[in-house]
Amino acid sequence: MELDAADLPELTERQEKILALIIREYTNKPEPIGSKFLAEMHLANLSSATIRNEMARLEELGLLAAPHTSAGRVPTETGYRYFVRRLLSDELPPDEKHAIDSAFAPAAHDLESGLRLAAVVLARNVRGAALVAPPRAVNSQYKHLALLATQGRAVMMVLVLHGGEVRQQMLTLADVPSQEQLSAITNQLNALCDGLNAEQMRGRAKQVDGELAREIIEVIADVMDEADHAPMRFTYREGLSDVLTLFTESAGAQQAIRAVEEQHILHDIVAELPDQAIGQVRVVIGGDGRWQDIQHLGMVISRYGVPDQATGALMVLGPTRMRYGRAIATVRYMAGLVSGMMLTIYGEPPDRRENG
Repeated sequence: MELDAADLPELTERQEKILALIIREYTNKPEPIGSKFLAEMHLANLSSATIRNEMARLEELGLLAAPHTSAGRVPTETGYRYFVRRLLSDELPPDEKHAIDSAFAPAAHDLESGLRLAAVVLARNVRGAALVAPPRAVNSQYKHLALLATQGRAVMMVLVLHGGEVRQQMLTLADVPSQEQLSAITNQLNALCDGLNAEQMRGRAKQVDGELAREIIEVIADVMDEADHAPMRFTYREGLSDVLTLFTESAGAQQAIRAVEEQHILHDIVAELPDQAIGQVRVVIGGDGRWQDIQHLGMVISRYGVPDQATGALMVLGPTRMRYGRAIATVRYMAGLVSGMMLTIYGEPPDRRENG
């Protein structure tokens, strides 16, 4: 599991147990946890004084903090990172996996319905805001072209890429074309270019007849390059209004709203996950010291998709005290499930063709 965090301190088994108990109790109810409470409810074999000493040591190590003058402690971002890295068991129970599988069965051959359902299931299971980005080609490959004469030199180009992405663009050509000319070009390119990427399309331009066909190929290659570098957008969203009630301060709720609406930080985080890292989970806690605009948030993110063909992303976000074990397990399982759907719908990626 990927988790960008500084090196963590070494703890004794007892210190780990106390840290885990404090995090779990604080997740359920965001109030400082005291040594007396832990002794009465969880650690009857230890005295309050012993627990208090261990809590003080955890505070020295930066894993706990004492808010105000309270005798209790709350987890820090470093404490959460230690918990996620060292103390979590992040597998979904078999009955929950079965319930999710059953919910997805009706959408097995409809990716759009599956992605919308993924957001709903994530939000419900994790009690967080769930976001799902549709798949985008890893390396755009030509599938089909349509050219429609409109008025004068204007032409509507509709380009379909492998993986289902559709790009539309108005072209202004040097001369006024006839629909017959445009249809001849589309037939020629559809026969010659299936499966080619942008670079290969430019090489194929040397083999087609006519300046107009070569001009259109260059435009297509530019559109494919743009598709390869376009930011990923999380268009399916669920549970944001519910998660806002979990924040204990307005700043956290405001950060969650901005993160979901603006998405530039979400794009930066996903961009650091390699396209090949299908199902690999990344956890970001309090911005990991890099993004001040999400310092009150916890996020769990994973890519899904078909390697070398198309990938999307799904994530849950909430307060830093979110249930990381459940979030990680659910996100990982959902990434695998949606990846399987994509493989069923689109199959293996088309054969790579040599340039030219």
